[in-house]
Amino acid sequence: MPELAEVEFYRQRWHEAGLHQQITRVRTHDRKKIFRTAPAAKLRQALTGATMLRSEAAAKQMVFRFSGAGWLGIHLGMSGELFVKSSDYLPGKHDHLVLFTNRHALVFRDPRMFGKIEFALGEAPPAWWTRIAPAILSPAFSNAVVAAFLKRRAKTPIKAVLLMQERFPGIGNWMADEVLWRAAIHPRRLAGSLRADEIKTLWRECRQVCRLALRNIAGHGGKLPPDLNVNIPDTWLFNHRWEDGGRCPKTGVLLVRDEIGGRTTCWSPARQKLK
Repeated sequence: MPELAEVEFYRQRWHEAGLHQQITRVRTHDRKKIFRTAPAAKLRQALTGATMLRSEAAAKQMVFRFSGAGWLGIHLGMSGELFVKSSDYLPGKHDHLVLFTNRHALVFRDPRMFGKIEFALGEAPPAWWTRIAPAILSPAFSNAVVAAFLKRRAKTPIKAVLLMQERFPGIGNWMADEVLWRAAIHPRRLAGSLRADEIKTLWRECRQVCRLALRNIAGHGGKLPPDLNVNIPDTWLFNHRWEDGGRCPKTGVLLVRDEIGGRTTCWSPARQKLK
């Protein structure tokens, strides 16, 4: 499932092509479940003739703001992606939302339909956007806040806790593994077992991994990489975690994979010891 940086990558694709462009036509697959909370007919009517004004990503979601007070929210789910085609593009069966401009077609494709479209009209941000937890790179994500949250989830494995979006918005499976590997914390450790210095390290690495992922995956300086993950260094766990016979970039020891909290998890037994 796309995580914080991947969502930002896809948001920028639409943003670069659609900003200040008028939507001339909207194509939707009305009966698909991704429109379960966003009436497709209302969306088409409101966005046809509207202009994209701005966009933003938060956690695993993104929002596109249009003239006429339209708010289009997209959650990519497991298999969703956004891409841009020419204005004469013919949508395929998995292209559930396509916004046409005079120059481009902005396409939301989701073969497995685990994604979701949200839509609202109004000057104020809709509840489905404002209820997202404060960003990990914001001042609201403090060491004290993380410590208090871990205390409330004391008997839960720390890997499972890092996937809880109400406190760690945007962190998914690979980012959680990356954070724990960098922090040298075993993913099976119970949240309540972490010492104060370990919690501080965990907090710091959450912010660092988010910062580095945004820079390497979503680009910086106004330049979007040609594809996802093209700039991920081999010094990250990321490039070795799914490789059979993969080794820890720091210790050279074989990595271990197992299921924790319902998710496949990778760690380095030489670096992340179960205490």
